[in-house]
Amino acid sequence: MKRITLLLLITVFFSCKKENQFISRNIKSVTVETILQDSLLSIRAIDILNDKSLAFAANNGAFGLYNPKTKLWQISVQKYDTLNLHFRAIAHTSTDFFMLSIENPALLFKTGDTGKMELVYKEAGAGVFYDAMTFWNDNEGIAVGDSTNGCLSIIITRDSGQTWQKLPCENLSKAEIGEGAFAASNTNIKVLGNKTWIATTSGNVYFSEDKGVSWDVVNTPIVQDKATEGIYSIDFYDEQNGFAIGGDYTNPDVNTANKIKTTDGGKTWILVAENQIPNYKSCVQYIPNRKGNELVVVGFNGIDFSMDSGESWKHISDENFYSIRFLNDSVAYASGAERISKLTFRE
Repeated sequence: MKRITLLLLITVFFSCKKENQFISRNIKSVTVETILQDSLLSIRAIDILNDKSLAFAANNGAFGLYNPKTKLWQISVQKYDTLNLHFRAIAHTSTDFFMLSIENPALLFKTGDTGKMELVYKEAGAGVFYDAMTFWNDNEGIAVGDSTNGCLSIIITRDSGQTWQKLPCENLSKAEIGEGAFAASNTNIKVLGNKTWIATTSGNVYFSEDKGVSWDVVNTPIVQDKATEGIYSIDFYDEQNGFAIGGDYTNPDVNTANKIKTTDGGKTWILVAENQIPNYKSCVQYIPNRKGNELVVVGFNGIDFSMDSGESWKHISDENFYSIRFLNDSVAYASGAERISKLTFRE
């Protein structure tokens, strides 16, 4: 009797263990529902706010907010003198929305008390070009731009976005010639807790463990021989596991040395899926709550999916997008040329 009881307990134990084992999904398709169509817009920056509404900023000074409950858009145009503003970097806190223009002068706006966007930072000068922005918390945020005066352009706020200060070059490593970041999808920066990773056109990953006070730089094996090559997008599932993708948008069929991953927080990076898809892509995102196993990449050449932490991939759609953000583990918003769409991923 004791032996039978013991066998039953062992069977139950291993059965429960097997049931609790995580199994990656085999996503086979994606349904695309366009929720905004505008032939004048090129939309590279989207952001899901705390209330699950969707914000965007684009070219022609356009920015807007989508309410998923009413399925209605509020769209405005930001003006400044006679400039035709082009936004590729946006971010939010629990109370405010921010958008940062590319090119010279760089203009950073935040929601104001009057209901209109107000200018909180301006930078003018040769080579000024900002690419991505995010916040660690409601008080502290960061934006990155191309190198000027010998180092990357990094601006930081510690007062909820009211004021921004540019890091002096003595606080950063000397930039490589022409080093910057691609303003392709607002995913050159990833923050988790106090940690920050910035990916550059030179294939470097800048890392800070103290919210931008001090920085180290790691060179990765991603392709970086031309000005149009390097890392276009970076994401981390947790503080150890990260993935980055890039390539060359002028030669988008090449898939050599354009995908890298880390399992030690970015200290070292290895090439994966060599000479296999995905080819060039502009944005990578981990699917939330999937143990870091499932990733999606998008670009103007379609959508690819991985169920094994980026080791192998399959092409699931020819739909073209620049950027993607997940609402949950099955639904995302994606933006691209002339549209924003809601994506539903299916097994």
